[in-house]
Amino acid sequence: MKLENADLSSLFSNTLLPDIFFSEYLSEASGDFIKVYLYMVFLSKYDKDIKINDLSKKLVLPVKTIQDAVKYWEDQGLITKKNTGYIINNLQEIELHKLYKPKTALSAEQVQKSAENQKRAKAIDYINNKYFSGLMPTTWYPEIELWFKKYHFDEEVMIALFGYCFDNSALHKNYVQTVAEAWSKNNIKTFNDLDIYYEKQEKLKLIAKTISKKLGLSRSLTQYEYAYIEKWNIDFGYGLDIIEIALKRTTSKANPSFDYLDKLLTDWHERGFKTPEDVQNFLAEMKQKNKNIKKLEKETGYDKYEQRTYDNLDNLYANLKK
Repeated sequence: MKLENADLSSLFSNTLLPDIFFSEYLSEASGDFIKVYLYMVFLSKYDKDIKINDLSKKLVLPVKTIQDAVKYWEDQGLITKKNTGYIINNLQEIELHKLYKPKTALSAEQVQKSAENQKRAKAIDYINNKYFSGLMPTTWYPEIELWFKKYHFDEEVMIALFGYCFDNSALHKNYVQTVAEAWSKNNIKTFNDLDIYYEKQEKLKLIAKTISKKLGLSRSLTQYEYAYIEKWNIDFGYGLDIIEIALKRTTSKANPSFDYLDKLLTDWHERGFKTPEDVQNFLAEMKQKNKNIKKLEKETGYDKYEQRTYDNLDNLYANLKK
């Protein structure tokens, strides 16, 4: 694998990296990938021909890690594959090209001028000063402008978005984009929407904690189990008052599962039950119905025959506790 440098100006100088590498790429790449890239930049100054195995030995990294790192930087556009090896691309040229892409990017000055109003411009300026110490890379400006247009966030929500990512030590574009997508899917546009969303999330956490305690779970809930709780609480509108009725029905089971709880709560939802009273009345009716059936079986002698069992919703109500 031969390494060449597209910028020959650094041939007789120290190994230099543009600031754009630290502001745009450093936070998103793994430490091993950064290690590989830096060494490739160093070798490219001397037009070195080196093999993957040699890199593996020199950097004390598995061959697979070297291969993954090379593929990662190729996907990022920082290196380009040739028949003889790779070219280390010029980062300033890459970012300059991004800034001047038609219809997809604007310069920092253009964003400030094209902002819908002074309030939005002030919000962008606040983000720059608060979360980037006044040194926000120019490539962030068009991204923020595009997020405003795509998600229709008001200025307070956009500031809160950056605050959330900053507090989670994940202030890089991919993460901000992911959080923005999640908020948009929850119909968040105004700060009031965001406040309601946070309240729902806090309520959901409390319900999840209570369910874990009632089931005697000493571990954290899995993603799928938490999705069940979101379904019961947000989609069905059920609070702990109804969910706890379902939880009580797990006492006779050695290993109560979320699937079992979901079958119960889904059945109640499909029957249109909205209050604990609706559920309790239904369970009382089912209990009386089972009593009547057993009484009839006893009178007719039918209870002497072995009965076939079925794995369906009828079994959920077959043995109601007195």
